[in-house]
Amino acid sequence: MKYLKIEDNKAFFVKDEAQPDDWTEIDKIEKEDLLKLLDYATENDFEMDIYDEAILGHKAHQIIYKSLHEKLNIFLGNKDRFKDQTENIYKEELEKYQ
Repeated sequence: MKYLKIEDNKAFFVKDEAQPDDWTEIDKIEKEDLLKLLDYATENDFEMDIYDEAILGHKAHQIIYKSLHEKLNIFLGNKDRFKDQTENIYKEELEKYQ
């Protein structure tokens, strides 16, 4: 599912996964929204439009989208490693309660 997109020279994000067609402009993003996006990226098939300054004319959106896109790409690239580390940290406790 796509969570970040560029359209009509603006960037948008999905604020609520339950409403995937309800897009919010990226400059309205809040801390809680960032945490939700990380949750979505952890648990789902996370897609986003590639950052392209040529099709994103809104300057504030360029700055926010570029930064968010870079950080999420790094996170997605390391997602499996993060999951493995988390599972290893709590493996003993998970086995104890299963």
